[in-house]
Amino acid sequence: MLELWSPQVRHGLWRRLWLALAEAERELGVPIPEGALDEMRAHVDDIDFAAVAAYERRFRHDVMAHVHAFGDVAPTARPYIHLGATSAYVTDNGDLIQMRRGLGLLRDKIVAALRALADFAREWRDLPTLGYTHIQPAQLTTVGKRATLWMQDLLLDLRDVDHRMSTLPFRGVKGTTGTQASFLAIFDGDHEKVRELDRRVTAKMEFATSLPVTGQTYTRKLDAQVLDVVSGIAASAAKFASDMRVLQAFGEIEEPFEKEQIGSSAMAYKRNPMRAERINALARFVQSLEPNANQTHAVQFFERTLDDSANRRLAIPESFLAADAILVLLTNVAAGLEVHPARIRRRVDDELPFMATEEIIVRAVRAGGDRQAIHEVIRGHSVEAARAVKDGAPRNDLLERLAGDAGFAALGVSLDDLRLTLDPARFVGRAPRQVDEFLAEEVGPVLAAHALGDAAREEVRV
Repeated sequence: MLELWSPQVRHGLWRRLWLALAEAERELGVPIPEGALDEMRAHVDDIDFAAVAAYERRFRHDVMAHVHAFGDVAPTARPYIHLGATSAYVTDNGDLIQMRRGLGLLRDKIVAALRALADFAREWRDLPTLGYTHIQPAQLTTVGKRATLWMQDLLLDLRDVDHRMSTLPFRGVKGTTGTQASFLAIFDGDHEKVRELDRRVTAKMEFATSLPVTGQTYTRKLDAQVLDVVSGIAASAAKFASDMRVLQAFGEIEEPFEKEQIGSSAMAYKRNPMRAERINALARFVQSLEPNANQTHAVQFFERTLDDSANRRLAIPESFLAADAILVLLTNVAAGLEVHPARIRRRVDDELPFMATEEIIVRAVRAGGDRQAIHEVIRGHSVEAARAVKDGAPRNDLLERLAGDAGFAALGVSLDDLRLTLDPARFVGRAPRQVDEFLAEEVGPVLAAHALGDAAREEVRV
């Protein structure tokens, strides 16, 4: 990702765009010598940035500095470089190419994260754990099922990435205010040749379509649409990281911690979720840039203004770079999660008698009890049992309290009957099967279609 947003790649794309324009103009009858194109092809990547900087100090114009530097190494092509174009021809089209490639790189890393999370979900598919609503204990789920929720978000992001990559249009060849007047002059008023020029350059740069109309620049709504996808990836990762920070606080699951890693300079015992915290920090940054793109789009008066330029040079690359780092971190954490089943079970046991109360009500009613009266008895004992646990009781004794209640004793519901309700596996519903189905039907095809690439091997550098 760093390479993609480097000056070398950015300005190499400019030269490729100038070459594509000159090739298409020659194909349509502009008398550009083949030797000029050969010179351009020979020098698309050997950019003399010192020469560019010298020209820019003179001209105070980055595109013209690159035009002159390109002309120095392709002198035969000098009269034809940038013929009919405006600066946005290279800057805008280049940005679209970089954004589409950037989405492809993020896609690879989403798949790497899905692969790590799928392994985790499969391993822990049936381990019961407390579910939470309102960050309060709720009915049980499984550790693996919770991981499918994180994966579901990433799959939705993946679909957004694929849609945006497949539909992102090229700016094309549109001229200074989008009217293509300069190209109409080059082709002596031949409108069809101007349209064909746009089609050919678009195809040469490997885009299926170009925007049918533009001002000087492509509509900045495209930036907002792309950064919406990037921001969505960051939000999904932040949800995962937030859950992990809470689970680590509970002591149930912890992010990787290296043998000599130090959690705190003062508190030697600390093991902080610093990777998850870094994901949240970067995600907040990425999400802050998404509305910025819409704000920029909203103030592009008429055919364009220049207050977008400096803003976009920061916002777009930084969004992609930060999202890339987020996904590296997410994959690293997911691949090294440490699960503590004993701690999970202790926390389940603290709440399990409460989870069983619905079934206890049913058993009591079958034994002849009044549902409303039983509910009130259970409510009263539940409040007292919960208070006792909070005040230091070694365990939740709700069942003993109910078994000792005169009303329950009269119904013949024994303590052994009540204890039969406390197998955690009875309370996870279809969670283990949901994990199996989700991995087979949703995640599996994605992983099968995508080879394990370099994204899975990137190192987290603390």
